[in-house]
Amino acid sequence: MLRLVLLLLCCAAPAGAGCRLALALAVDVSRSIDAQDYVIQTDGLAGALENKEVRTAIFGPEGKVALAIYYWSGKGYQDLVQPWVMLDSPEALDAAIWAVRRTPRPEAPLATALGDALSYGLDLMYDAPDCERRVIDVAGDGQNNEGISVARTYEREDFTGITVNGLAVGEHEADIVDYYANEVIRGPGAFVELAPRQTDYPDVILRKLLRELEGPMIGLLPPRGPARG
Repeated sequence: MLRLVLLLLCCAAPAGAGCRLALALAVDVSRSIDAQDYVIQTDGLAGALENKEVRTAIFGPEGKVALAIYYWSGKGYQDLVQPWVMLDSPEALDAAIWAVRRTPRPEAPLATALGDALSYGLDLMYDAPDCERRVIDVAGDGQNNEGISVARTYEREDFTGITVNGLAVGEHEADIVDYYANEVIRGPGAFVELAPRQTDYPDVILRKLLRELEGPMIGLLPPRGPARG
């Protein structure tokens, strides 16, 4: 009996060496993000990843974190700033931060193709390391105005097992947080954070990352959907 109890405890214990979270950060760089906004976003994201609490959460005993970062704007425009990397050391995280800081703002003022950005994020997730949770963290300040709609993307693509969280910047569109809450976020434990102004972005992305690294309180996500052909 004792042997059976010990076996069950071992099976229930988390695998410390495994990956607990694959996190893809999707950052809006469309034409509404001017040069000053871009600096705020870049410094804010890099600063959040450098934050002591975030680093402690990333390198916690619960398991490893895999990170990818891409910038998005118009239809067909997605820039993979940081391919998937397992954050298994401070040096790996520092390299990802440097990738953010060294990436220049796009010169072409492009539209907001959020549906395409989500589709790209889904493709990226199918190349992610095998992790217990898979999360796309999409930040933006406007509704989709080019390419496939968000609703149509979710209709035709299989996001099973993937959570999409949102960071809505409210400086340009008053109802942007409702749009993100009703149209964009999805999956177990999904949430949206609001940055009322672009200058609030650094504090909000820090808070958001800490929530995502902590994970939802509802347990693990359901098994991932079938592989895409």
